[in-house]
Amino acid sequence: MATLSLDLRQRIVSTCDRGEGTQEQIARRFGVSHGMVKKLLQQRKKTGCIKARHHLAGRKKRIVAEHRIAMRKHLKHKPDMTLAELREALGLECTLPAIHYVLVDMGLTYKKRRSAPPSKIAQTSARRGGGGSASKAG
Repeated sequence: MATLSLDLRQRIVSTCDRGEGTQEQIARRFGVSHGMVKKLLQQRKKTGCIKARHHLAGRKKRIVAEHRIAMRKHLKHKPDMTLAELREALGLECTLPAIHYVLVDMGLTYKKRRSAPPSKIAQTSARRGGGGSASKAG
C-alpha cells in the first residue's frame, strides 16, 4: 500500500476537526480506510505530527554505537575473546551470529591467528612415499 501524501493527511485531519461527518464518511470521501483516519487522529494526539513514520518501523538494532565502541575496547585489550565472552562482557542479549556480523561490518575479523609466524625450516607434514608399485610387498 502506498504512503498517503502529507497534503492528503492534512486534509483528512482538518475535515475531522471541522466535524464534516463521521470518521467512516470522511474515510469514504477521501478513499482511505476507516482505520487510516483513526490512525492519523491517534498519531496526532500522541506525537503532535501526522507525517509518515516508516523510518521507525521494523526490527530495532540491539547492538548500537555504544556497543561497537565497547567491542573495540574489549578486543583491543583481549583480542582472542570468543563471541560468547564478548557477548557476556557487553551484557548483550543477542545471538552470536549477530555479534559476528557486527564485527565483520566494523572490519574486525574473528579468525584466530598464531601469535608468532610459522617456522620456515620445520617440517609441517610427513614426506610423501615414492611411487605406488615400489612400496607394495610382492
